[in-house]
Amino acid sequence: MRAVVQRVSRARVAIAGEVAGEIAAGLLVFVGVTPADSDSDVAYLADKIAGLRVFDDEDGKMNRAVAEVGGALLIVSQFTLFGDVRRGRRPSFDAAAPPAQARQLYEALVSRLRSLGLSCATGRFQEHMEVELVNDGPVTILLDSTKLF
Repeated sequence: MRAVVQRVSRARVAIAGEVAGEIAAGLLVFVGVTPADSDSDVAYLADKIAGLRVFDDEDGKMNRAVAEVGGALLIVSQFTLFGDVRRGRRPSFDAAAPPAQARQLYEALVSRLRSLGLSCATGRFQEHMEVELVNDGPVTILLDSTKLF
């Protein structure tokens, strides 16, 4: 599993002009799933996201997690995180999990984050979404459950 995590002052996702999910300050998390991913990848990613210390403490240092600052999460499925453009110009998405598996693991990630006490808004799986965000910092962190980076 892979995630692109952005610290935001606000973010929302809309589908056909209707807001599906929206947060104020917190983390916008784009999530991609591969066929090799399992519940252990979900656990790893959820724990990393929940514990990610990217919010300022009283000294202005990035030392607080999202829950410590009263922030929320907006989790958006994005299979294009596994787009491969090493050959040619058109991305190959062969490394992305099939929709049924990806949906199950995406929903498991959201569920696990909620079980950790975090407020989670979401997009809608397999929908064309418009995502709006104000990146705070900017702060953008890449996570990969295989520890590729």
